[in-house]
Amino acid sequence: MYNSDTPTRAELPTSAQLLKSTAIAIISAAAILVAVVLPSEYGIDPTGAGRMLGLAEMGEIKTQLAEEAEADRLRDAPNAIQTPQQGSSLLDRIYSEFLIGTAHAQEARTDEMSVVLAPGEGAEIKLLMVKGAQANYSWTANGAVVNFDTHGDGGGENISYEKGRGVAEDEGVLEAAFDGNHGWFWRNRTAADVTVTLRTSGAYSDIKRMM
Repeated sequence: MYNSDTPTRAELPTSAQLLKSTAIAIISAAAILVAVVLPSEYGIDPTGAGRMLGLAEMGEIKTQLAEEAEADRLRDAPNAIQTPQQGSSLLDRIYSEFLIGTAHAQEARTDEMSVVLAPGEGAEIKLLMVKGAQANYSWTANGAVVNFDTHGDGGGENISYEKGRGVAEDEGVLEAAFDGNHGWFWRNRTAADVTVTLRTSGAYSDIKRMM
């Protein structure tokens, strides 16, 4: 059996070469952090490269959505102690985002909501999602039919995923085309009350009735 030859001492990298490679790796990581991560995640663009690449706007949208989600959380928890975080450094934000926030963002949640629509009445339920996130859903009009529009909005963008008239139920996977609110609008065009029940599970941070 043939074994590969053991490299000679001369073929091994020297300490200087290893230090040089390490320094290049650190510089490259710092450049990616400043030029890509900070603009795309926090809207912080010290070099201007993020604005040119369209990453700064993405970061501003994410920051705005995070602030809105936090405001909603505090509003829904009136008994919670609402104290602003003082002296939070940039390194703290990066640590929270990548080592803590990412883990929670990947945790799938499950919800069920029902709305009763009087004749002619409409209602909208949306999920707060980041671009590329997916949520499984199913909804039923419980024996009746409704008109519906599955759509999204956020950061000045709007999209309609699917529409239907006189539909009794629907199910599938909703994938967010951009950061923002994505969900369903139903309208009852029948002569009697209709109860719509929505079940969702997946990667979204909040679910709320918009109207």
